[in-house]
Amino acid sequence: MTIIRTMIALSMLALVAACGGGDSTSVPRAEPAGASSADIGDHVVHFNALSTDQLPPDIASAYGIKRSKNNAMLNVSVIRKSDNAAVPAKVDVKTKNLTGQLKNITMRQIDEQDAIYYIGDTTIANRETLVFDISVIPEGSTRASEVRFKREFFAD
Repeated sequence: MTIIRTMIALSMLALVAACGGGDSTSVPRAEPAGASSADIGDHVVHFNALSTDQLPPDIASAYGIKRSKNNAMLNVSVIRKSDNAAVPAKVDVKTKNLTGQLKNITMRQIDEQDAIYYIGDTTIANRETLVFDISVIPEGSTRASEVRFKREFFAD
């Protein structure tokens, strides 16, 4: 009987040791969220891209945007630092995916009370990463500032 108890105790000890939480497995670190603004001298450019199915139906309808998990929308605004006011700007965007395929995005200006922003949309595929190259010339400036960011979209 003592041998059986010893065998059971050793088996239990082996099981407990096998469950050890040592550092043999590495947990992947979370990636930091990408930037959503860029300082361009006297102004700050705010930008965001999202799947249009995330827009509330009334908002999408008001701006003529098709809600779909296969469409992405880019939103850009330019804020003057001195008074934190939205300013008109010339905003041009060139977009491509990671294979170099160009995506056409035509930006249009939206004016709402004290806000001015620029929106445009394009089609996307599941797990497609888009690289947005944004050129901004704030009103009263003659120099273009460039902002680049990328986003991965999930359509499933």
